[in-house]
Formats: sequence, C-alpha cells, structure tokens
Amino acid sequence: MAELNGRYFSSSEIRSDDERAYFISQFLPKVIKTAKNDTLGYKETFSQVEPTEITSLSDLKKIPVLRKSDLLHKQKVYPPFGGFERSHENTSTHFFQSPGPIYEPGARGNDWGRFAPFLFASGVRKGFKLQNCFSYHLTPAGMMFEEGALRIGAKVLPAGTGQTELQAKAAAFLQTQVYAGTPDFLYKILEKGDELSLDLTHIKIACVGGGPLFPNLRNAYSERGIKCLQSYATADLGNVALETVQDEPLIVDEGVLVEIVYPGTGDPVEPGEIGEILVTNLNLDYPLIRFATGDMSAIAPGQSSCGRTNIRIVGWRGRADQAAKVKGMFVRPEQIKELISRHPEILKARVEIRLVGNQDELTLKLEVNAENEIDYSLTVRDIINLRANIVKVKPNRLPSDGIIIDDQR
Repeated sequence: MAELNGRYFSSSEIRSDDERAYFISQFLPKVIKTAKNDTLGYKETFSQVEPTEITSLSDLKKIPVLRKSDLLHKQKVYPPFGGFERSHENTSTHFFQSPGPIYEPGARGNDWGRFAPFLFASGVRKGFKLQNCFSYHLTPAGMMFEEGALRIGAKVLPAGTGQTELQAKAAAFLQTQVYAGTPDFLYKILEKGDELSLDLTHIKIACVGGGPLFPNLRNAYSERGIKCLQSYATADLGNVALETVQDEPLIVDEGVLVEIVYPGTGDPVEPGEIGEILVTNLNLDYPLIRFATGDMSAIAPGQSSCGRTNIRIVGWRGRADQAAKVKGMFVRPEQIKELISRHPEILKARVEIRLVGNQDELTLKLEVNAENEIDYSLTVRDIINLRANIVKVKPNRLPSDGIIIDDQR
C-alpha cells in the first residue's frame, strides 16, 4: 500500500532480508503455478517443473532462460502475446508494439509498469504537474509513466515525443514541475526555452530512462536546479530498477527478481561480476520468468543510503548482443542485417553512435560495391524507426572487427 505522505511509496521497500525472502517463498510458487497451468507459452517448457520447489532466487536456475527470440517465435504461434499471458481472469486492456515487432500487454488503473515507486522516490507528489515526453505511439513507455504518475495523484501532460517548441511553450504555460522522458530530450526543451525567452525554472525534477544518462548531461541539469534520476526498464517487463540517490547503484524494483548470469547462459556469475540481466516478473497476468534482457550489469554490494533495502545493480554496462539504445529505441545488429538483405548492393554496414552537444547522433556507414544515387533513408526509417546520417563508402573501407553497432558515447 502506498504511503503517499511518507518517505517511501510502500513499506515493502524497507523490508528486512528475511521478510523479503519469506514473501518470495510464498508468491514465487504462485507465479510458477500460473505460468504452468494457465498459459500456453509455458505449457511444454514447464511440464516437468514443480511450482512448490521454486521458492527462492537460487531455485530459478532450474528453469530455462526465456529470450526475445523465444517471444518472437511464440507470438507467431500464439498471437498476440505468445501465450505468455494468463488465460483466465486477465486484467490487461491494451496492446503495445515494440521493434521486432514484439507485442506486449498493458492495463489502466493498476500501475502495470510499476513506475509509481520510481516517480515517488524522485520527489513526485500528489498534485505535481508532470510533462510526459515518452512515446504514446505503439510503444508502452508513455502509458506506463502516466499510470505511475496517476497512481501517486500527479497531473499529467501527455506530451509524447518531438515538437520541441510546442513542448517548451506548454511547459512554460502550465508551469510543469516534472519532466519524464529520455535523458537528452529535456535538454532540447530547455535550449528551446532559452531561445524563446521562456521561464522554465519551475522544472525541478527529471525522471529519465530509455537511454544512457551521461555525467555531463546530469551536471547540465543540476546547474539549472533540476534533480535528475534514472530508471532501468524494458517494454516487456516495466520498471526493473530505480535510482533514488544520484550516482548510487539502482535499487531493484519490488515487483521483479533479478539474476546476473554469464551472457547466453543461465549460469550465475560470481558476486560483483558483470553479466547479463535476467528478470522474473511477479505479474500473474503476464509472468515472464528468467527473461533475458540482453543488457549487462552487476550486483552492487551493500544497501542504499536512502533506506530502501532491496539488492542493487550498478546500472547499464552495455549489451550482450551489441544492441544500443538511441532516443529510447533499440538499434540491433539484426536490423542492420535486414537493411543489407533489402539492398544487395550494400556489402557491409556499420552504425556509429556519438554524443554531440548532449544529444545522440546516429551515423550509418554503408559499404557499397558501386557509385549509386539510391536514397536509403526511407528504408532506414522503416527498419530502425530513427533518423540517421547516411554515409556511403567504397568497398573494404569499413573495419573487419565484427562490430556492427559502434556505440562511442
């Protein structure tokens, strides 16, 4: 239950280790039982799994890892969600689409993505005005953050992405106190506000995600009196971990279980070692169990200085599959391979991502076998949903180092 006038959103955030372990021992078997008996997606995989034997984080290693490739395959067999949604008494009300395409469920009125604890930890309170600059188009981020804000009692401007001048003017007119969106887009809004001589000094809190928060960008916000905190989340799982104190490790959300394993396996790494993040979502409507995010991190020692007691991760430490997040969207090697398959004259391709003036810049270098006037921009937008600077180079000019996504930020 939310403690909206207190320091913490929920008393579950300050449980002792024994109290949290007891909760997991009681609730995790219910999640496994629901997955086994009431979903099509797990029917075969869990045929030999006994739910009563899965009562702790360490017990999860008895269960196979679930990967995005598995979701994609299952969604073709059991549309739209691959049979991973609960068949009976399901409360989901929405369909969302992420690049892949992969489809995810969502719901109104119950903070499906569990963003209220993050917003509350960032300082958002009842009556605050929040400018939500996450996308409302197909992807779930916009609605997830909105539901979290409404759970607290904040008021939301569903601004979405783009239209920087309109965003700046709306922020000035409504005197919004909170920004929610990708780390760099607020900087664009503030710059536009400066250009138009708008007063945006009422923005005091920035709740960001969907991309890396670089120190120079956080410092730029701090110089303007804006406290900027980040969350780690995915479209499939909702919020996974939240930052409550700047530059401290992120605290794992109470609605998930996190394992760190050797990439491509389900085997746990040594304590403190970097590995791939596996997440088990304690959501009976959509129980993703040992879901491989493809993101790399490590368990951080100790507890947060804020008083929350759950385990922490050191933050994002790259991708196991070379994918990179740009302006809230993943760019993946398989997307670049799709581009090459559509245009046989392209011999090799390489994406370079740089930080230019606190903003992401994406350049796509294409090695082509002959001079041509082909405009690849429409194909690029269709495949990766982002604008890119396209540079054509002669054969044998791109490095042969196996790198497709070169993230230089």
